[in-house]
Amino acid sequence: MSERLEVRKTYKLYVGGSFPRSESGRSYEVRDARGAFLANAVRASRKDVRDAVAAARKASERWAGATGYNRGQILYRIAEMMETRRTDLQREVDAAEGGRAREQVDEAIDTFVYYAGWTDKIAQVAGNLNPVAGPYFNISAPEPTGIVGIVAPEAPSLVGLAERLAPVMCGGNTAAVLASEMHPLPAIAFAECLATADVPDGVVNILTGMKAELVPVLAGHLDVDALDVTGIPDELREDAERTAAENVKRLAASKGRPSPYEVTAFTETKTVWHPKGA
Repeated sequence: MSERLEVRKTYKLYVGGSFPRSESGRSYEVRDARGAFLANAVRASRKDVRDAVAAARKASERWAGATGYNRGQILYRIAEMMETRRTDLQREVDAAEGGRAREQVDEAIDTFVYYAGWTDKIAQVAGNLNPVAGPYFNISAPEPTGIVGIVAPEAPSLVGLAERLAPVMCGGNTAAVLASEMHPLPAIAFAECLATADVPDGVVNILTGMKAELVPVLAGHLDVDALDVTGIPDELREDAERTAAENVKRLAASKGRPSPYEVTAFTETKTVWHPKGA
């Protein structure tokens, strides 16, 4: 028998529940922790950003309309699939960052479990029955902001992605995510978990590529409702925040640890009046 050929993985984008190549056909070299060539990753284009946002918008109404309990089941299912694919995730993290692979995968899984528990409780914590003078009920409740553009931190890449994405999903938002530029491969391995975790198509869309090229597009896109600036490099951040402010995006950044406030950073408060006795 002749020696078999190794089937090497082709890394792609994750948009609308599918794994397309970039419409531009471009790629860029990804190197491991020692600087050696690791793989080619897709270099997404402006058109790919627009496609990701369109997919997120298409999924937005369904995801926002799901019950908190249902969203919690799906976030927990993501954690289950990450546990099932632990070996793949650890291999990608170890190759990219050269250490703490097991700890980083554990932390990313735990992050999704944590926010799965908040999906049906955040309304009780962030909402309220407000006291008013008059024969009315005045009720405030959190609602999703809409589409969130997430620029993931460079490292730790998998934990950083989980800590920024999970609260966005928990609050009922959809996302267009720009993965770590230097370490994008764990994000694509994670996307394969999403594809088998009952996440509706388009709720999460993951792009790989150059932040200098794609951050301004994400910040300036008029159909993106909020921007997570946590992973934006210092040299790009001021311009990105200014661009986002010009089209009235909500801006947020990591507060350092998982908490319900990471969820409410991407929710709006809706207040309704209702007459008593009606």
